[in-house]
Amino acid sequence: MHDHDQGHHHSHAREGNKKGLAIAFIITAGIMLLEFFGGLLTNSLALLADSGHMLSDAGSLALSLVAIWFAARAASPKKTYGYYRFEILAALFNGGTLFVIAGMIVYHAYGRFFEPQIVASGSMIIIAFIGLAANLLSAWFLISKGDVKDNVNLRSAYLHVLGDALGSVGAIIAGIVMYFFDWYVADPIISVVVALLILKGAWGIIKQTIHILMEGTPITIDQQEVKQTLEAIEGVINVHDLHVWTITSGLDSLTCHLLIEDNQDEQRILQQAIRQIEKQFKIMHTTIQIEKSDLQHATPIV
Repeated sequence: MHDHDQGHHHSHAREGNKKGLAIAFIITAGIMLLEFFGGLLTNSLALLADSGHMLSDAGSLALSLVAIWFAARAASPKKTYGYYRFEILAALFNGGTLFVIAGMIVYHAYGRFFEPQIVASGSMIIIAFIGLAANLLSAWFLISKGDVKDNVNLRSAYLHVLGDALGSVGAIIAGIVMYFFDWYVADPIISVVVALLILKGAWGIIKQTIHILMEGTPITIDQQEVKQTLEAIEGVINVHDLHVWTITSGLDSLTCHLLIEDNQDEQRILQQAIRQIEKQFKIMHTTIQIEKSDLQHATPIV
């Protein structure tokens, strides 16, 4: 029953994520073309940098869509957990591309610090405003349709879109400064600031995905608290070989061994342990081995 409910929840969430990503992809691809040709016409590095960022974002959104489709594939004897981890791999890739984009922006901005170029700032501001409106609309669809908070794949795509919005804000600020003061070095300065903000978000995504791939304990769960909760069950002597990890965003697993008193009812304790873990920690995928004093484990080979 737990697996059925959990599968239904994931299926519903996946459909919402898919819809949000699809809408964001269409908007992002359209604005990418607008900013690219607008950057060529106005000679704005800020617009061209943002259009390059949006090109990567369109690819990242497409990758996130593919990851959701792939994750929905059924488990097999060789892939017993199915393909859920593909979403985590997609998020890691998206985080890496953000680093590359930020590096490219800084590289191109470097030359313009020494030779600032004239920019058609009025047209640049108009295009940047359109880009900002589109980015905010994409972000709204991702938040309203998908699970940006708990799904690392969707959050990585959301950060790409948010990075686009920051790029558009930067382009607007640079355009206003250049329009009123003819200070064209503002274009590369704003580009670098946007690149640094992009790096900050990318680093958070990369850290979280690596933590998941390394089978780290979910950041929302205190393993010591889990241990204390299980040991507080009447009849439990101790808990050992406790492992808690994330398969994919929103799907955590737990395995452990419970040593119980010889006169206790194994099924009662097992049922209570499952319910406690589900209620207190929202973990529905649990594998618990009940042991008594006469159980002997095999001696590990060193």
